[in-house]
Amino acid sequence: MKWSEFSIHTTNEAIEPISHILHEAGASGVVIEDPFELTKEREDQFGEIYQLNPDDYPEEGVIVKAYLPVNSFLGETVDAIKESINNLIIHNIDIGLNEVTISEVNEEEWATAWKKYYHPVKISERFTIVPTWEIYTPVSSDELIIELDPGMAFGTGTHPTTVMCIQALERSVQTGDRVIDVGTGSGVLSIAAAMLGAEDVRAFDLDEVAVTSARLNIKLNKVNDKVTTKQNNLLDGVEENSADVIVANILAEVILRFTDDVARILKPGGLFIASGIIQQKKDMVKEALISTGFEITETILMEDWVAIIAKRV
Repeated sequence: MKWSEFSIHTTNEAIEPISHILHEAGASGVVIEDPFELTKEREDQFGEIYQLNPDDYPEEGVIVKAYLPVNSFLGETVDAIKESINNLIIHNIDIGLNEVTISEVNEEEWATAWKKYYHPVKISERFTIVPTWEIYTPVSSDELIIELDPGMAFGTGTHPTTVMCIQALERSVQTGDRVIDVGTGSGVLSIAAAMLGAEDVRAFDLDEVAVTSARLNIKLNKVNDKVTTKQNNLLDGVEENSADVIVANILAEVILRFTDDVARILKPGGLFIASGIIQQKKDMVKEALISTGFEITETILMEDWVAIIAKRV
């Protein structure tokens, strides 16, 4: 089968919204080429160190690549993607150079090649993310292993925003808690919450494909008895005072749209973990949470990203 590789030269700020646009357009895979990876220090605990080729990375900004099937509708799809990306400017998102290139590739060339870059990664004190095709032996008795198959293109669980969320969940979730994961994607945060002792986890996503992907990963990790996955628009229809913890790894602009619902649904003293926030919009989100009646208890920083833990007063 023939596929079209859609490549966008953009900024770190625009990675998440552009990835969402590509998923909505039917992309079968997303690759992020960030020059930061060339200088990033890694611990060689799991044999995941490999030599990167600088020629594969831009000198500035990032490259977001997606793969679309070559069909009679490809031209219209490409035009729609370009228009959606350009419209991000309206939301004050810096799209950088916004250089778009398109090339044709064979399925066998990309369908599995990316797997060589995805290996077991320890992302917190207790959690290690392991791809389903890797054999991994835990190094400690209390280590928690999350197996993921990112084949549906909803993340490997190792993006800074996801890592911060899992670290925050590790410090926040108590045995017996009721947790809601808004914009679940691969389901990794719901899986983590269940493994940490949450009694009931509800995983919501507006994207039907994400819901399917999350269900597969949740079943793979044997927590489907605790996690319920549902297609849902943010927190629409969720009852009041029904959650101890709400976690959302989405855009700052989206977080601002439903802080009132978070306050309504969290029990008194409950925690809201918000991630997917770029540094420039940290204060804006904090101010919105404080005005809604939250107390900011912790701010976590990783690379250009921010996660906020807020307590319902």
